[in-house]
Amino acid sequence: MRLKMQTGNEKQQKERRIGMKQGETLRLCSRSEDVTRAGEILRGGGLVGIPTETVYGLAANALDAQAVGRIFAAKGRPQDNPLIVHVARWEDMLPLVTAVPEAAKALARDYWPGPLTMILPRSGRVPAVVSAGLDTVAIRMPSHPAARAVILAAGVPLAAPSANRSGSPSPTTAQHVLDDLDGRIEAVLDGGVCSVGLESTVVDLTHDVARLLRPGAVTVDMLRRTLGAIEVDDAVTHRLRDGAVAASPGMKYKHYAPKAQVTLVCGTPEAFAAFVNERAGREPEVTAMCFDGEETALQVPFVTYGRRDNAADQAQRLFDTLRALDERGAKRVYAACPSEDGVGLAVYNRLLRAAGFEVIHLD
Repeated sequence: MRLKMQTGNEKQQKERRIGMKQGETLRLCSRSEDVTRAGEILRGGGLVGIPTETVYGLAANALDAQAVGRIFAAKGRPQDNPLIVHVARWEDMLPLVTAVPEAAKALARDYWPGPLTMILPRSGRVPAVVSAGLDTVAIRMPSHPAARAVILAAGVPLAAPSANRSGSPSPTTAQHVLDDLDGRIEAVLDGGVCSVGLESTVVDLTHDVARLLRPGAVTVDMLRRTLGAIEVDDAVTHRLRDGAVAASPGMKYKHYAPKAQVTLVCGTPEAFAAFVNERAGREPEVTAMCFDGEETALQVPFVTYGRRDNAADQAQRLFDTLRALDERGAKRVYAACPSEDGVGLAVYNRLLRAAGFEVIHLD
């Protein structure tokens, strides 16, 4: 990847970007001139919300520590929560790492471009702030054509966590980005609704056996087919133990949460409905979050997030549904528990964190 020189216009953008007001964030689209504009903003040290197949990312020049610092400020993100670096081509990754194991080559062959992030040894070209001071770096190659076009237009790798306020549900539309970050960032590029709907799978390749740190659309079974062996970190389904270092985004803090108090409820459709209806008689303002077609027995307001037997559908709709709870002013939410198989593990992981690990088992 060739680094592009900063123009005088880009320097002026950098000087005046601080102190934006609500409504000053540009809304761009995927046409070539807007992609070029996004690239200029990023080269000038600005922040741009970009579409990916997973969720919208808040992008900055990954090689510019000051620009990366603005990501943390705009999101209100803790500094010890590492970021993912996005590249458009395999060769663009090579200067960012000190080693490329055979496992990385195999995973890239099978799942890049796509919703998979690999953790590798970090080179000195990547500022420490990107990786929260760790000696590793998380890298992925998105498949969304607009994301890849923006990376190429910028001429630099892009650090890009989800484009939302830290802790809230991730954005799957450009409007979600504006709802959270209007006036805090220079632009958002509208690339439509994200097709996957959940953040990427994260795999740590710095140990003898690959370790899953965050589940996503590339499932455990898919990883095993490619690598033969994969360990699943305890933090996928449990709190990170006190004092432990988060090697990946999404491990340490409460994430993906609406303003309402959420409890995950695991049980049959009949048991879930009976439980929620009984709670509604004892608690004010109960809302149910259930699967399509299972709302008929409920006696409370509800939202649905896909069919029980279709985890991919649940994943694609999950964050929009969590945001809908805020739009409704929901206060107390009981969410039906998804399966932990396949993509369902990723849905369960996100809901578990949205609920602050508060789970009720009915069976």
